[in-house]
Amino acid sequence: MIELRGLTKHYGQTVAVQDLSFTVHPGQVTGFLGPNGAGKSTTMRMILGLDRPTGGTALIDGKPYHELTHPLRTVGALLDAKWVHPNRSARAHLQWLAASNDLAMSRVEEVLRLVGLSEVAGKPAGGFSLGMSQRLGLAGALLGDPHVLLFDEPVNGLDPEGILWIRRFMQRLAAEGRTVLVSSHLLSEMALTAEHLVVIGRGQLISDSTTQEFVERASESSVRVRSPQLDQLRSLLTSNGMTVREDGAGQDGPALVVAATTSDAVGKLAGANDITLFELAPQRASLEEAFMRMTGGAVQYHGEGADLVMGGAL
Repeated sequence: MIELRGLTKHYGQTVAVQDLSFTVHPGQVTGFLGPNGAGKSTTMRMILGLDRPTGGTALIDGKPYHELTHPLRTVGALLDAKWVHPNRSARAHLQWLAASNDLAMSRVEEVLRLVGLSEVAGKPAGGFSLGMSQRLGLAGALLGDPHVLLFDEPVNGLDPEGILWIRRFMQRLAAEGRTVLVSSHLLSEMALTAEHLVVIGRGQLISDSTTQEFVERASESSVRVRSPQLDQLRSLLTSNGMTVREDGAGQDGPALVVAATTSDAVGKLAGANDITLFELAPQRASLEEAFMRMTGGAVQYHGEGADLVMGGAL
Protein backbone atom coordinates (compact mmCIF):
# COMPACT_ATOMS: atom_id res chain seq x y z
CA MET A 1 0.00 0.00 0.00
CA ILE A 2 1.12 3.56 -0.73
CA GLU A 3 0.09 6.33 1.67
CA LEU A 4 0.61 10.06 1.12
CA ARG A 5 -0.13 12.44 3.98
CA GLY A 6 0.19 16.18 3.44
CA LEU A 7 2.96 15.65 0.89
CA THR A 8 4.44 18.99 -0.18
CA LYS A 9 7.32 20.01 -2.44
CA HIS A 10 8.55 23.54 -3.14
CA TYR A 11 11.32 24.53 -5.54
CA GLY A 12 12.16 28.00 -4.31
CA GLN A 13 8.99 30.05 -4.80
CA THR A 14 7.43 27.44 -7.09
CA VAL A 15 4.91 25.04 -5.57
CA ALA A 16 5.19 21.63 -7.23
CA VAL A 17 3.05 19.60 -4.80
CA GLN A 18 0.89 21.06 -2.04
CA ASP A 19 -0.59 19.16 0.92
CA LEU A 20 -1.33 16.05 -1.15
CA SER A 21 -2.97 13.09 0.61
CA PHE A 22 -4.29 9.83 -0.84
CA THR A 23 -3.91 6.07 -0.46
CA VAL A 24 -3.25 3.52 -3.20
CA HIS A 25 -4.75 0.16 -2.29
CA PRO A 26 -3.73 -3.32 -3.49
CA GLY A 27 -5.73 -5.45 -5.89
CA GLN A 28 -6.52 -2.81 -8.52
CA VAL A 29 -4.79 -0.55 -11.03
CA THR A 30 -4.90 3.04 -9.80
CA GLY A 31 -4.49 5.68 -12.49
CA PHE A 32 -2.61 8.85 -11.54
CA LEU A 33 -3.82 11.68 -13.75
CA GLY A 34 -3.35 15.41 -14.12
CA PRO A 35 -2.59 18.07 -16.72
CA ASN A 36 1.01 18.63 -17.82
CA GLY A 37 2.82 20.30 -14.94
CA ALA A 38 0.37 18.99 -12.33
CA GLY A 39 3.10 17.42 -10.18
CA LYS A 40 2.63 13.72 -11.02
CA SER A 41 6.29 12.91 -11.70
CA THR A 42 7.46 14.95 -8.71
CA THR A 43 5.04 13.01 -6.50
CA MET A 44 6.27 9.65 -7.78
CA ARG A 45 9.89 10.71 -7.27
CA MET A 46 9.12 11.61 -3.65
CA ILE A 47 7.41 8.25 -3.09
CA LEU A 48 10.60 6.57 -4.33
CA GLY A 49 12.93 8.77 -2.27
CA LEU A 50 14.47 10.47 -5.31
CA ASP A 51 13.25 13.90 -4.17
CA ARG A 52 12.99 14.99 -0.55
CA PRO A 53 9.61 16.45 0.44
CA THR A 54 9.39 19.97 1.82
CA GLY A 55 6.69 18.64 4.12
CA GLY A 56 4.46 15.64 4.74
CA THR A 57 5.18 11.95 4.23
CA ALA A 58 5.13 9.32 1.51
CA LEU A 59 5.00 5.79 2.91
CA ILE A 60 5.26 2.35 1.32
CA ASP A 61 3.79 -0.30 3.59
CA GLY A 62 4.12 2.14 6.47
CA LYS A 63 7.74 3.14 5.83
CA PRO A 64 9.49 5.84 3.83
CA TYR A 65 11.50 4.46 0.93
CA HIS A 66 14.89 5.13 2.53
CA GLU A 67 14.03 2.84 5.46
CA LEU A 68 13.46 -0.21 3.23
CA THR A 69 16.31 -2.68 3.70
CA HIS A 70 16.09 -4.23 0.23
CA PRO A 71 13.79 -1.82 -1.63
CA LEU A 72 13.48 -3.89 -4.82
CA ARG A 73 11.82 -6.63 -2.78
CA THR A 74 9.11 -4.21 -1.64
CA VAL A 75 8.61 -1.73 -4.48
CA GLY A 76 9.40 -1.76 -8.19
CA ALA A 77 9.27 1.26 -10.46
CA LEU A 78 9.51 2.23 -14.10
CA LEU A 79 10.10 5.97 -14.42
CA ASP A 80 12.40 6.17 -17.44
CA ALA A 81 12.58 3.24 -19.85
CA LYS A 82 15.85 4.50 -21.35
CA TRP A 83 17.64 4.64 -18.00
CA VAL A 84 20.05 1.87 -18.94
CA HIS A 85 23.70 2.00 -19.97
CA PRO A 86 23.46 1.67 -23.77
CA ASN A 87 26.42 -0.73 -24.02
CA ARG A 88 25.19 -3.02 -21.27
CA SER A 89 23.09 -6.01 -22.26
CA ALA A 90 19.58 -6.48 -20.87
CA ARG A 91 20.80 -9.48 -18.87
CA ALA A 92 23.82 -7.62 -17.47
CA HIS A 93 21.64 -4.67 -16.47
CA LEU A 94 19.28 -6.93 -14.55
CA GLN A 95 22.15 -8.87 -12.98
CA TRP A 96 23.58 -5.59 -11.70
CA LEU A 97 20.22 -4.67 -10.15
CA ALA A 98 19.87 -8.14 -8.62
CA ALA A 99 23.33 -7.95 -7.03
CA SER A 100 22.54 -4.55 -5.51
CA ASN A 101 19.62 -6.05 -3.56
CA ASP A 102 21.00 -9.53 -2.83
CA LEU A 103 18.57 -11.20 -5.22
CA ALA A 104 19.16 -14.64 -6.73
CA MET A 105 20.59 -14.48 -10.27
CA SER A 106 18.02 -17.08 -11.32
CA ARG A 107 15.40 -14.38 -10.93
CA VAL A 108 16.97 -12.49 -13.85
CA GLU A 109 16.09 -15.25 -16.30
CA GLU A 110 12.59 -15.52 -14.83
CA VAL A 111 11.73 -11.86 -15.43
CA LEU A 112 13.32 -11.91 -18.89
CA ARG A 113 10.94 -14.73 -19.81
CA LEU A 114 8.04 -12.95 -18.12
CA VAL A 115 8.41 -9.83 -20.29
CA GLY A 116 9.38 -11.71 -23.46
CA LEU A 117 13.03 -10.60 -23.75
CA SER A 118 14.84 -13.92 -23.37
CA GLU A 119 15.87 -14.06 -27.03
CA VAL A 120 17.47 -10.60 -26.97
CA ALA A 121 18.82 -10.69 -23.41
CA GLY A 122 22.43 -10.67 -24.59
CA LYS A 123 22.09 -7.67 -26.89
CA PRO A 124 23.07 -4.08 -25.90
CA ALA A 125 20.10 -2.22 -24.47
CA GLY A 126 21.08 0.90 -26.42
CA GLY A 127 19.80 -0.76 -29.59
CA PHE A 128 16.39 -1.62 -28.16
CA SER A 129 13.20 -0.10 -29.56
CA LEU A 130 11.03 1.90 -27.18
CA GLY A 131 8.73 -1.09 -26.71
CA MET A 132 11.64 -3.38 -25.84
CA SER A 133 13.04 -0.75 -23.47
CA GLN A 134 9.67 -0.57 -21.72
CA ARG A 135 9.70 -4.35 -21.32
CA LEU A 136 13.22 -4.20 -19.86
CA GLY A 137 12.06 -1.48 -17.44
CA LEU A 138 9.17 -3.70 -16.38
CA ALA A 139 11.58 -6.60 -15.88
CA GLY A 140 13.68 -4.41 -13.59
CA ALA A 141 10.61 -3.33 -11.64
CA LEU A 142 9.57 -6.96 -11.13
CA LEU A 143 13.01 -8.28 -10.30
CA GLY A 144 12.50 -8.41 -6.54
CA ASP A 145 8.93 -9.76 -6.90
CA PRO A 146 7.60 -6.63 -5.13
CA HIS A 147 4.00 -6.14 -4.10
CA VAL A 148 4.07 -2.37 -4.79
CA LEU A 149 4.63 -1.08 -8.33
CA LEU A 150 4.84 2.42 -9.82
CA PHE A 151 4.82 3.11 -13.56
CA ASP A 152 5.26 6.60 -15.06
CA GLU A 153 3.86 6.84 -18.62
CA PRO A 154 4.53 3.14 -19.38
CA VAL A 155 2.72 3.18 -22.76
CA ASN A 156 4.17 6.45 -24.03
CA GLY A 157 5.18 6.09 -27.69
CA LEU A 158 4.13 2.45 -28.02
CA ASP A 159 2.19 0.93 -30.90
CA PRO A 160 -1.31 -0.53 -30.26
CA GLU A 161 0.05 -4.04 -29.73
CA GLY A 162 2.53 -2.80 -27.13
CA ILE A 163 -0.13 -0.75 -25.35
CA LEU A 164 -2.47 -3.75 -25.16
CA TRP A 165 0.32 -5.96 -23.81
CA ILE A 166 1.26 -3.53 -21.04
CA ARG A 167 -2.39 -2.90 -20.14
CA ARG A 168 -3.04 -6.60 -19.64
CA PHE A 169 0.28 -7.00 -17.85
CA MET A 170 -0.57 -4.30 -15.28
CA GLN A 171 -4.06 -5.67 -14.77
CA ARG A 172 -2.64 -9.14 -14.18
CA LEU A 173 -0.22 -7.75 -11.57
CA ALA A 174 -3.10 -6.04 -9.76
CA ALA A 175 -5.20 -9.22 -9.92
CA GLU A 176 -2.38 -10.96 -8.03
CA GLY A 177 -3.04 -8.58 -5.12
CA ARG A 178 -0.27 -6.07 -5.81
CA THR A 179 -0.54 -2.31 -5.43
CA VAL A 180 -0.21 -0.72 -8.90
CA LEU A 181 0.02 3.05 -9.46
CA VAL A 182 0.36 4.21 -13.06
CA SER A 183 0.51 7.75 -14.43
CA SER A 184 -0.50 8.44 -18.02
CA HIS A 185 -1.69 11.24 -20.28
CA LEU A 186 -3.49 8.73 -22.55
CA LEU A 187 -6.90 9.05 -20.98
CA SER A 188 -8.64 6.63 -23.32
CA GLU A 189 -6.14 3.99 -22.22
CA MET A 190 -6.64 4.76 -18.54
CA ALA A 191 -10.39 4.32 -19.01
CA LEU A 192 -9.68 0.74 -20.08
CA THR A 193 -6.91 0.02 -17.58
CA ALA A 194 -7.62 1.66 -14.22
CA GLU A 195 -10.42 0.84 -11.81
CA HIS A 196 -9.55 3.77 -9.56
CA LEU A 197 -8.34 7.28 -10.36
CA VAL A 198 -6.37 9.85 -8.40
CA VAL A 199 -6.48 13.19 -10.23
CA ILE A 200 -4.34 16.19 -9.30
CA GLY A 201 -3.92 19.71 -10.65
CA ARG A 202 -1.32 22.31 -9.68
CA GLY A 203 0.00 19.83 -7.15
CA GLN A 204 -3.30 19.49 -5.28
CA LEU A 205 -5.86 16.70 -5.12
CA ILE A 206 -8.86 17.13 -7.41
CA SER A 207 -10.44 13.69 -7.18
CA ASP A 208 -9.89 10.30 -5.53
CA SER A 209 -12.58 7.87 -6.69
CA THR A 210 -13.40 4.93 -8.90
CA THR A 211 -13.14 5.60 -12.63
CA GLN A 212 -16.92 5.28 -13.01
CA GLU A 213 -17.62 7.70 -10.15
CA PHE A 214 -15.21 10.25 -11.61
CA VAL A 215 -16.90 10.20 -15.01
CA GLU A 216 -20.41 10.27 -13.55
CA ARG A 217 -19.62 13.14 -11.20
CA ALA A 218 -18.19 15.25 -14.03
CA SER A 219 -20.87 14.37 -16.58
CA GLU A 220 -24.26 15.84 -17.23
CA SER A 221 -26.93 13.14 -17.35
CA SER A 222 -28.54 12.92 -20.79
CA VAL A 223 -30.52 10.48 -22.90
CA ARG A 224 -30.37 9.62 -26.61
CA VAL A 225 -33.72 8.68 -28.14
CA ARG A 226 -34.92 7.63 -31.62
CA SER A 227 -38.51 7.40 -32.79
CA PRO A 228 -40.50 7.22 -36.04
CA GLN A 229 -42.49 10.13 -34.53
CA LEU A 230 -39.48 12.33 -33.92
CA ASP A 231 -41.16 15.71 -34.48
CA GLN A 232 -44.02 14.81 -32.17
CA LEU A 233 -41.58 13.56 -29.54
CA ARG A 234 -39.51 16.75 -29.77
CA SER A 235 -42.58 18.92 -29.20
CA LEU A 236 -43.67 16.76 -26.28
CA LEU A 237 -40.27 16.93 -24.57
CA THR A 238 -39.80 20.67 -24.99
CA SER A 239 -43.36 21.38 -23.82
CA ASN A 240 -42.47 19.51 -20.63
CA GLY A 241 -39.46 21.77 -20.00
CA MET A 242 -36.75 19.47 -21.31
CA THR A 243 -33.75 20.71 -23.30
CA VAL A 244 -33.46 18.86 -26.61
CA ARG A 245 -30.90 18.91 -29.41
CA GLU A 246 -30.60 17.06 -32.69
CA ASP A 247 -28.18 14.14 -33.05
CA GLY A 248 -27.83 12.93 -36.61
CA ALA A 249 -24.53 11.15 -36.09
CA GLY A 250 -25.96 7.68 -35.64
CA GLN A 251 -25.98 5.07 -38.40
CA ASP A 252 -29.64 4.31 -37.68
CA GLY A 253 -30.90 7.76 -38.57
CA PRO A 254 -31.62 11.02 -36.76
CA ALA A 255 -32.14 11.07 -33.01
CA LEU A 256 -32.62 13.48 -30.15
CA VAL A 257 -30.39 14.03 -27.12
CA VAL A 258 -32.32 15.17 -24.06
CA ALA A 259 -30.17 16.97 -21.49
CA ALA A 260 -30.28 16.75 -17.69
CA THR A 261 -32.75 13.88 -17.49
CA THR A 262 -33.02 10.10 -17.27
CA SER A 263 -34.15 7.38 -19.63
CA ASP A 264 -36.97 6.55 -17.18
CA ALA A 265 -38.38 10.08 -17.43
CA VAL A 266 -38.25 10.15 -21.23
CA GLY A 267 -39.68 6.64 -21.56
CA LYS A 268 -42.62 7.31 -19.23
CA LEU A 269 -43.47 10.52 -21.06
CA ALA A 270 -43.34 8.84 -24.48
CA GLY A 271 -45.37 5.86 -23.28
CA ALA A 272 -48.06 8.04 -21.77
CA ASN A 273 -48.48 9.74 -25.16
CA ASP A 274 -48.39 6.59 -27.31
CA ILE A 275 -45.08 7.48 -28.98
CA THR A 276 -43.05 4.52 -30.26
CA LEU A 277 -39.35 4.51 -29.36
CA PHE A 278 -36.66 2.68 -31.34
CA GLU A 279 -33.86 3.70 -29.00
CA LEU A 280 -33.72 4.97 -25.41
CA ALA A 281 -30.16 5.10 -24.12
CA PRO A 282 -28.55 7.01 -21.24
CA GLN A 283 -25.43 8.89 -22.34
CA ARG A 284 -22.18 9.09 -20.39
CA ALA A 285 -19.23 11.36 -21.14
CA SER A 286 -15.87 9.85 -21.98
CA LEU A 287 -13.01 9.98 -19.49
CA GLU A 288 -11.41 12.68 -21.66
CA GLU A 289 -14.51 14.88 -21.41
CA ALA A 290 -14.82 14.33 -17.67
CA PHE A 291 -11.11 15.03 -17.20
CA MET A 292 -11.34 18.33 -19.08
CA ARG A 293 -14.33 19.44 -17.02
CA MET A 294 -12.68 18.55 -13.71
CA THR A 295 -9.19 19.91 -14.44
CA GLY A 296 -9.91 22.87 -16.73
CA GLY A 297 -9.05 25.37 -14.01
CA ALA A 298 -5.84 23.56 -13.09
CA VAL A 299 -4.12 23.66 -16.49
CA GLN A 300 -0.83 25.51 -16.25
CA TYR A 301 -0.49 26.59 -19.87
CA HIS A 302 -3.37 27.50 -22.19
CA GLY A 303 -2.97 27.73 -25.95
CA GLU A 304 -4.76 29.70 -28.65
CA GLY A 305 -4.03 33.11 -27.16
CA ALA A 306 -5.25 32.26 -23.68
CA ASP A 307 -3.46 33.70 -20.68
CA LEU A 308 -0.25 32.06 -19.54
CA VAL A 309 -0.85 30.94 -15.97
CA MET A 310 2.35 31.17 -13.98
CA GLY A 311 3.40 29.62 -10.72
CA GLY A 312 1.85 26.19 -11.38
CA ALA A 313 3.24 22.83 -10.37
CA LEU A 314 6.20 21.28 -12.10
